[in-house]
Amino acid sequence: MLRRPEYLKALVFCGLIGIPVALIAFWFLVALRQLEQLLWTDWPRDLGWTQAPWWWGLALMPVAGLVVGLVVARLPGRGGHLPAAGLHAGGVTKAALPGVVIAALVGLPLGTVLGPEAPLIALGGGLALFFASLTRAPQTEAGRATLGAAGSAAAISALFGNPLVGAVLLMEVAGVGGPQLFALMLPTLLASGVGDLIFTGFVHWTGLETGSLDIGLPEPPPLDWADALWAPILAPAIALLVHGIFVGGRFSARFVATRTVRNTTLCALGAGVCITLYAVTTGRSPAEAALSGEATLSELAQDPHAWPVGALVAVLAFKGLAYALCLGSMRGGPVFPALFLGGAAGVLLAPLPGLGLVPAMAVGMAASVTAALRLPVSSVVLVVLLLGNVETVALVVLAAVGSFVVTQLLPQGPRIPAFAEQPPGRGRRPRARRP
Repeated sequence: MLRRPEYLKALVFCGLIGIPVALIAFWFLVALRQLEQLLWTDWPRDLGWTQAPWWWGLALMPVAGLVVGLVVARLPGRGGHLPAAGLHAGGVTKAALPGVVIAALVGLPLGTVLGPEAPLIALGGGLALFFASLTRAPQTEAGRATLGAAGSAAAISALFGNPLVGAVLLMEVAGVGGPQLFALMLPTLLASGVGDLIFTGFVHWTGLETGSLDIGLPEPPPLDWADALWAPILAPAIALLVHGIFVGGRFSARFVATRTVRNTTLCALGAGVCITLYAVTTGRSPAEAALSGEATLSELAQDPHAWPVGALVAVLAFKGLAYALCLGSMRGGPVFPALFLGGAAGVLLAPLPGLGLVPAMAVGMAASVTAALRLPVSSVVLVVLLLGNVETVALVVLAAVGSFVVTQLLPQGPRIPAFAEQPPGRGRRPRARRP
């Protein structure tokens, strides 16, 4: 395959594509970060509050639902993939890009309990195809799939701050093997590496923040027999919790399949009610139950004693419910809320005899993100890099495998409407679906 001139040309083109895709992904993430800071921190302080008031989610989330519902109903591509259907590689057309960007830049900062990874995958793949069309490069079906995966990998590596995560995630999502895996592996690795290099340089040059997966956990003590015993017990329980949330997301997806604008707005309002109930019952900021949880996870890991047991139980309950509603109605990715819920469950369970904070969070995050993604290899790589130590690798693997087996054996809930599982820009919209 490496001797074929067309493959070598495609490989070089994928490397070059990583440069503009990473730059656009950088400014996309900066915009999300700045909007989130403005809406949930700056505006409340400017209005005289020390934190967002308890009703803040009720004011913002219906706006997010209305805008996303209009995008899904009116614009090509339906704003991207439905997160309840999992992550998808490729399938994004150039015409779908405006809807993907609008749904993400409006929905996510307003409090949607989803992350930016799915819009980034869609954005990277669509941009790669767009730049290929500008250069008038000859395209085949296989070439478009490879090019889209490479662009997605370049964009997603910017988010996770590591090219390995982006490449492994996209290859596992693609679900190919043998020669097809080899053909996909080199372009995605190359585009991920180039994209991460460009992205890292821009972060240092501009000084702007886009978020970080460095949650600042302390160095764990050596593992002992208690850690190994707790992992296979806790992982299935956490997996069952996250699986139940995704079953709820499937019910939400069926609810918004008809009268999309109205029902999407209602689901967003329901998520806003969950966010408000968390703030009212705990007296804490509603931002902890809203948004992706990326920033809050770092705060939780660095100061777990600031979270009483009641707050941990409440955030698992109310953020979990809001997550289920957003999975089936809004647009975004499932990774970061799953990581946060797994981390919160780990902090809650850390006082168990012989367990401890770092092993508990390692098991919780690995079990939770595996149950959400159904991608055990990517989940292990992501959590290991997130934790930043080798002591917990065995626990992460045990938790991921246990979680994957449990979620595969459990009933999957109602089927997601067929149009939601198709890649954006493909397939026909059902006639019964009315805004």
